[in-house]
Amino acid sequence: MNIITKKTLDVTEALETYIDEKFSTLTKLVQSFDEGAEGGLTLRVEVARATAHHKKGEHIFTASALLQLPGRDLRAEASADDARVAIDRARDILREEVEAYKAKYLEHYRSAKER
Repeated sequence: MNIITKKTLDVTEALETYIDEKFSTLTKLVQSFDEGAEGGLTLRVEVARATAHHKKGEHIFTASALLQLPGRDLRAEASADDARVAIDRARDILREEVEAYKAKYLEHYRSAKER
């Protein structure tokens, strides 16, 4: 799985490493889809500030992730005061969506085999 980070925020090397570590945990979940995809699956992650002029307040950072699977694109978005917390929340949301998609996909695949 290829992880692409869009840099709308000054992403430091440490933050980019953090993004890679957190989202690489999804690799095991999508491994079966990754083998069948031409060129592998692509995950796009974007971390940004919600507004440029606020220094304090709620939900300053947003993290969004887009994972393109066969037949469906899964998207997760989260906001928080800290960029790392927003990344963690987006990863958790995306993990839930991948698990739901995988369950539905396998159920459809198994029912097609029984016919």
